[in-house]
Amino acid sequence: MGCINSVKPVAKSVLIVFAHQSSNSFNAAAKDVAVKELEKQGWTVTVSDLYAMEFKATATQQDIKGKLKNAEQFRYGDEIAAAWEAKTLSDDIAEEQRKITEAELIIFQFPLYWFSVPAIMKGWFDRVFTGGFAFSLQKMYDNGSFKHKKAMLSFTTGAMESMFLPDGINGDMNVTLWPLQNGILHFCGFQVLAPQIFWSPAHCPEPVRVAMLQNWEQRLKGLMTETPLKFASSELFDMSFQGGFRLRPDVVMERETQPHGITTGHHIGKPLPPNNQLKAPPEGTTGTN
Repeated sequence: MGCINSVKPVAKSVLIVFAHQSSNSFNAAAKDVAVKELEKQGWTVTVSDLYAMEFKATATQQDIKGKLKNAEQFRYGDEIAAAWEAKTLSDDIAEEQRKITEAELIIFQFPLYWFSVPAIMKGWFDRVFTGGFAFSLQKMYDNGSFKHKKAMLSFTTGAMESMFLPDGINGDMNVTLWPLQNGILHFCGFQVLAPQIFWSPAHCPEPVRVAMLQNWEQRLKGLMTETPLKFASSELFDMSFQGGFRLRPDVVMERETQPHGITTGHHIGKPLPPNNQLKAPPEGTTGTN
């Protein structure tokens, strides 16, 4: 049997999953600021430098050391979940899962590639967040495996901030972040902290880049006291196959008089709640989870 307690965090432990090819990049500088500041606060900081590790991004049969359940009709999700249960995952996956198990906080540091994470980081999610370890039908979203842990995205963009506004050419950044923050992090139960976005540092003068890093350092001083982003509670849904895991009709009816949808994804045909994926609601306001 898999270890039931495998996702309980060790106090004051941080994992930074870092995806950039260059140690001289702005992303590397942001990572270094986080390491230095968090260690100053007494945290144990572990860095998974994915490019330096030459982390394998593709999900294949090589991820399983033991015998396959069905070698003739290979289904990665089924096989990898069974391998987690049997403790026969490849060594690199098992090591990353160990780091997650020990971490109270995970920071993902990366440049935004094609409105998402770099392929090597996507491969990390694909291979490391295995069924059983990171999620199950019974353990997902606010009932998820990692509900006692916090996670956040910290990333750079190539485009300026105005290009990611609701009327900007790239579209609303809240929509861009929904698959990452809700579909991966919140799905696995993480308390998701507001993202740290470094807008277009490659096109900014040096003083602006320095100020960006100083602001990041300052934020890190109080990071763990921040209110997480708000997502729709599982209690709002009919959590059954018969109900299709959809919002309950009474919930939809109650929202008819509200000016906005519940979240960026659960908009129910209404305007999106402002900055739902960028800022936590003010203290004292009623959240959705």
